[in-house]
Amino acid sequence: MRTAQFTEPAPAPSRAAAHWSVGEITVHRVDEVALPPATGPWLLPAATPDVVAEHDWLRPDFAGPDGALHLDSHSFALVVNGLRVLVDTGIGNGKTRADPAWHDMRTDYLDRLADIGFTPDDVDLVILTHLHTDHVGWNTRKVDGAWVPTFPNARYLTSRVEHAFWAAYDMDEARRGMFRDSVVPVEEAGLLDLVDVPAEGFDVADGLRLLPTPGHTPGQVAVQVSSAGATALVTGDAVHHPVQLARPEIGSCVDIDPVRAEATRRALLARLADTGALLLGTHFPAPTAGRVVAEGDGYRLEPVAAAPAGR
Repeated sequence: MRTAQFTEPAPAPSRAAAHWSVGEITVHRVDEVALPPATGPWLLPAATPDVVAEHDWLRPDFAGPDGALHLDSHSFALVVNGLRVLVDTGIGNGKTRADPAWHDMRTDYLDRLADIGFTPDDVDLVILTHLHTDHVGWNTRKVDGAWVPTFPNARYLTSRVEHAFWAAYDMDEARRGMFRDSVVPVEEAGLLDLVDVPAEGFDVADGLRLLPTPGHTPGQVAVQVSSAGATALVTGDAVHHPVQLARPEIGSCVDIDPVRAEATRRALLARLADTGALLLGTHFPAPTAGRVVAEGDGYRLEPVAAAPAGR
């Protein structure tokens, strides 16, 4: 997801890492930054205050009393069969970005990772749901004036379709700069793995599967976590905000293929509805997770509170 041109600073989230249990797997939310209030009307222009007002369950967690949408940037971290896995890497620090809200950021993201036992050297696998600026930023960090992989012992994994699309895309300079500082150094280090993700999904490890969710970008994937009969799904940008559960037709202004993005979102929500599976929104603010419940012509999210650090 890319955002609009904003200068209003966002409040820093608490350092305490929230987490959820999925069978025997613990999924941690690793906070980076709350996105500025103007992000919502730019990103999801059809999600007007009148639309939000029709769905009381969106307030106060997912929207303010004025209908303003709440959105975050964060990663999810989990251990699967001994592998320390990070799903998406946010915006990153110290990077030149066209958007003032994302330019030259200084967050304590790596300290938050360390708080849950994920030091850069210990991460085994980084899954990139897609190659947008706010999902690849911490792929790298600057050392002695050069951008180097933040997680030098990890394999970085993304869809082959996703990589091929951007390789052939006529990028503007801002996006070329993002690839130069956040994607190319990983490739040049030999750490990037490209995988084919068929309709039934691709198993990364027992209990960890990539599912194709094209539309927002052609090769975007969601990440399914399964353990001891429980299931969770990390959305990527197939769903940016819970308002899209109530109104699945609401799309993002940066969807590459809006028609396909809507079809993907509807299929994904129908698959999850009333199953008890946990939905973990890549840009959902706290409480971030919930169960998808069919309601009228759409759905609603029944929030599932996270356990704070130390519990």
